[in-house]
Amino acid sequence: MSVYQAAEADCTQSVRKSSAHLSRVLPAILSVGAVFLFWESYVALSGIAPSVLPAPSRILQQIVLHRQALWDNTVPTIRATLIGFSCSVVTACLLSVLIDRYIWLRRALFPVFIISQTLPLIAIAPLIVLWFGFGLLPKILLVSLVTFFPMLVALVQGYASTDKEIEHLLSSMGAGRWTIFRLARIPSALPYFFAGLRISITYAVVGAIFAEYAGAFKGLGIYILNAKNNFRPDLVLAAVFISATLTLSLFGLTYLIQKWVAPWLKTERGAE
Repeated sequence: MSVYQAAEADCTQSVRKSSAHLSRVLPAILSVGAVFLFWESYVALSGIAPSVLPAPSRILQQIVLHRQALWDNTVPTIRATLIGFSCSVVTACLLSVLIDRYIWLRRALFPVFIISQTLPLIAIAPLIVLWFGFGLLPKILLVSLVTFFPMLVALVQGYASTDKEIEHLLSSMGAGRWTIFRLARIPSALPYFFAGLRISITYAVVGAIFAEYAGAFKGLGIYILNAKNNFRPDLVLAAVFISATLTLSLFGLTYLIQKWVAPWLKTERGAE
């Protein structure tokens, strides 16, 4: 193959990859765009007051005008979300190993974890703030509380899905319990872990905002509360837009982490 043919083949492959990527994201772009277009048209044609339902264009304008205040309140929310979610991931991983090793521990702790997930955020958030103050700690605790359980369940289920024949093969080759866990059970649990990670990350920002809403010095929760008290729905929705963007960004980040940690999962999915 000549240099020209190789370059042409690479160019064709790049175009195909770009087209495939565009075909995946285009439906989402069109659906979101249609929602915002309908929203903008309804506000313009109905004559509804901006104090009741602001148009998307007005919300975008307020984001630009109040970008510094929004940024100053977004940083504490990001900090609480990332630290709390990191603690949640570590806790879920450690507990999943112990629960997988000791069945009696699973029977003892799972009911407690299930009960913890039934507690409504609107009730538990003020209590956590009352107990631990207005600092960073209650935000971290609340984010961890609402996000670790899906990852824990996903990991335990992933360990249980390990092919028994692989475990028997490793055992017949002289592998110990930890070697089998490392070579067989952890790789089997990775797809489940990333599924649980994506479910949990959607709750992380909400948990941080709830904690701030219940009591904080700064954050998107406080910003939303102040905007609501001042009858500024445009600023409320501006903060909501920021929080939604933050959640989507963290959700997308999980795919990048998966590509880095377990690139073979994508290959297997493509082969299927």
